[in-house]
Amino acid sequence: MAAARYDVEKGGRNNGDGKPSPPPPGHLYPQRDGEREWLPWLVPLVVAVNIVLFAVAMYVNNCPAHAASSRRGGAGSCVARGFLHRFSFQPLSENPLLGPSSATLQKLGALVWDKVVREHQGWRLVTCIWLHAGVAHLLANMISLVLIGLRLEQQFGYVRVGIIYLVSGVGGSVLSSLFIRNNISVGASGALFGLLGAMLSELFTNWTIYANKAAALVTLLVVIAINLAIGILPHVDNFAHIGGFLTGFLLGFVLLMRPHYGWMQRYALPSDVKYTTKKYLAYQWALLAVASVLAVIGFAVGLGMLFRGVNANDHCGWCHYLSCVPTSRWSCGK
Repeated sequence: MAAARYDVEKGGRNNGDGKPSPPPPGHLYPQRDGEREWLPWLVPLVVAVNIVLFAVAMYVNNCPAHAASSRRGGAGSCVARGFLHRFSFQPLSENPLLGPSSATLQKLGALVWDKVVREHQGWRLVTCIWLHAGVAHLLANMISLVLIGLRLEQQFGYVRVGIIYLVSGVGGSVLSSLFIRNNISVGASGALFGLLGAMLSELFTNWTIYANKAAALVTLLVVIAINLAIGILPHVDNFAHIGGFLTGFLLGFVLLMRPHYGWMQRYALPSDVKYTTKKYLAYQWALLAVASVLAVIGFAVGLGMLFRGVNANDHCGWCHYLSCVPTSRWSCGK
C-alpha cells in the first residue's frame, strides 16, 4: 500500500520490481486537486493583519485620555498604563479580556444590529470579523486559525481557503444579527468555525480517499462539539459560531471536492487492469449541487430577513438557548 501510494503521488506506475516508472506526460496525468502542497502565506497574513488591527484599536481607544475625561476613577484605572501608556487596556470591570472599550469597537466597525439595519451599515458584517475584544480573545482565535488554517491552505491553496474564511465570517455575522440585537459582536470565531465546517464536509465528499474514516470523523466531530458547547456560556456569540459553521460546511462541498481514490490509482495499477475514467463520483456532484443551492438560498433569506428588521427570536422561541443556557452560576440576560 505504501509503495502504491508513493507511485500515485509521484505519478509513476509500479513495474513489479518496486521501482516506479517515469511519470506520464503532464496532460495525461493531471495533478489531483489538493495533492499539491501549497506554501501557506494567507493564514500568516491574516494573523498579522488581525494583530495590527488590534494595535490600531488600542491606539484609537487611548484609555488614559478617555478615562481621565470621563471622571470614572481617573487614568490610573487603566490596566498596564505604566508601560503601555496610550495602548493600555480598559479597566477589568469594563473589559476583562484586556482590550478596548465597546465604544471604540463600535467606532471601528463592530457588528451592531441597529447600525446595520437602521443606518444601513452593511459593511459591518465584514469589518467585525477583523476586530477582537481583547488580548485573550485575539490569542485564542489566532492560535486556532494557525492550527486549522495552515493545514487547509497547504492542502487546498489560498484562494479556496480565503473564500471559505471570509464568506463563513459573513455568514456568522448574518445569523448573529438575526438573533442578537442588544449587544455588539466582534471576532473571527465565525470564520474559524467555517473552516471547521469545511473540514467536515471535505471528509464526507472525499470519503473514498481516507484510510481511517471512522477515526477522522469521530475526532473532528468531538472537536466541533466541544467548541460549540463552549458557545453556550454567557458573553459568547454562539450564533456567529453556528452561522459560520453552516456556511463553511456548505462551501466545503463546493470548493474542496477532490478526485476519488479509484481514479487516482489508475497509474498504480497494472496495465491490464481497467480503472474508472470518471474523475469525480456522482455523489460528489450531487453534494456540490445541493450545497450550492442551499448556500445561495440561505444567504438570500438571511440577508432579506436582516435588512427587513426581522427578529428571528420571534419565529424561534427556543433558539436563544443555542447561544446561552442559564444556570445557577450565571444568567444570560435579555
